[in-house]
Amino acid sequence: MHNRCPSQRQVDGLNRHHWWRDAVIYQVYVRSFLDSTGDGIGDLAGVRAGLPYLKKLGVDGIWLSPFYPSPQHDHGYDVADYCDVDPLFGDLGEFDQLVGAARRLGVKVLLDIVPNHCSSEHPWFREALAAAPGSPARARFHFADGRGPDGSEPPNNWHSMFGGPAWSRVTEPDGTPGQWYLHMFAPEQPDWNWRNPEIGAEFDRVLRFWLDRGIDGFRIDVAAGLYKHPELPDSDDPEADARTRDSVNPLAWNQPEVHDVWRRWRSICEEYTERDGCERLLVGEVSVPTAREHAQYVRPDELHQAFFFDLLSASWDADAFQKVISEAMDDIAGTGSTVTWVLNNHDQVRTVTRYGEPATEGSGLGAARARAAALLMLALPGAAYIYQGEELGLPEVVDLPDDVLTDPIFRRTGSRARIRDGCRVPLPWSGQASPFGFTPGVESAKPWLPQPEYFAEYATDRALADTRSFWHLYRDGLQLRAALPQLGEGTLRWLDTQPGVLAFERGDLVCAVNFGTAPTPAPVPGTPLLASGPCPSGVLSGSTAAWWIRS
Repeated sequence: MHNRCPSQRQVDGLNRHHWWRDAVIYQVYVRSFLDSTGDGIGDLAGVRAGLPYLKKLGVDGIWLSPFYPSPQHDHGYDVADYCDVDPLFGDLGEFDQLVGAARRLGVKVLLDIVPNHCSSEHPWFREALAAAPGSPARARFHFADGRGPDGSEPPNNWHSMFGGPAWSRVTEPDGTPGQWYLHMFAPEQPDWNWRNPEIGAEFDRVLRFWLDRGIDGFRIDVAAGLYKHPELPDSDDPEADARTRDSVNPLAWNQPEVHDVWRRWRSICEEYTERDGCERLLVGEVSVPTAREHAQYVRPDELHQAFFFDLLSASWDADAFQKVISEAMDDIAGTGSTVTWVLNNHDQVRTVTRYGEPATEGSGLGAARARAAALLMLALPGAAYIYQGEELGLPEVVDLPDDVLTDPIFRRTGSRARIRDGCRVPLPWSGQASPFGFTPGVESAKPWLPQPEYFAEYATDRALADTRSFWHLYRDGLQLRAALPQLGEGTLRWLDTQPGVLAFERGDLVCAVNFGTAPTPAPVPGTPLLASGPCPSGVLSGSTAAWWIRS
């Protein structure tokens, strides 16, 4: 069993090792992980029951999706109370038990915190609706008068990330049409006004509340958000956020003042670290145009880490992967931080489907590429985040009926093009039919999203029993990553290869990926130490990654 606070050690003779620098964290989407009550929704007790499974897989920690009290318009990313647990998921007592169980297993616990916006049911927003224009209650949010002679047009032309205008008009207490409020996501998610000092003070309190309960850090939602341009001017491309479903409006995101928030939060974490020697982590969801801008968020006095999404969004191409990896190593690692790699999460199409896999088949090109990408990611210097079900090779569920879809993007746009429900279907654990062990002991339970019949082929009990499964590839990769001094920290050196092959070395370890479909000579002789597919000695099969140790 690991201690909760790893001892400090020297790495490469230069940097002191900190647990987060090369950690592998497992993202738990709580409502879809494991249901302990039979109501069809996963919960904190289910997470606690699944901890031995995650420990066996070999991860260093877990990141929990929001479980706070919420009307669930965006599945918890609309927070009504930042310092409690929604009864859907348990209570604070169950949360404390989860943290205690994780600590005994040596598993870190990160919470998802949502500082850009709250729920329209948050007491402060309800107070703002009841207050008058210009009141201190409204100053906590972005309220503004509308344009036009009767104020019936939004204050500016910005569009929401989820489609449609980023402004909603309120009815004033006297029943008349009134001001508008800003929401860069759904109308049920009003944006905080971080230029109001009350907001920063309130989130200081929230951080301390959870740190006092023993957590190891926070994943920060929309970490390039918070501050808006002080004049809220029109955008030259108002629909860019909705079109790309990314934070590209420079007037609404990546404002310079946000860095002061992360310095303040970093100082709070350092205070707790100094108190007991256990490092607390801040990892941000940072979506900015370039790796150089990304690097500004992980300077030594700001966030410890920020997700590097360029690898996730790269096309399946050797040159594309090499380009984004090189940029990350040059710009982000140059700050003294480490790159935080990710291939999947709760907002993205799963790699098995994204790389070309038909959704209803258990093998093929997409699966082979997803396995290869996973082995590549685990060989890179830095930290890695795994999204639940990734280790099972789950495909995206692309044929959910319209009447079960819950994503606010679908509700606002009517389009299925960018909905996120397909990667959030509850996990299969065992059995031949839904709920596939998701609700242990309650086989009649109906999961909150329907599981397709083919999920039986991906159940964890089958994965653990099949040494050729995704699960064993991830487990073996994680074990070797922990055992080999070349992995985790450090740098890499690119090797000359055949076209379509990407290869690098780290000390005595060589990792190579064949992005093509035809076999090619391996960059080093001999049988691989680990491979994502069949690789005879001296050959790198198509759509395959492999690791070798130079003799």
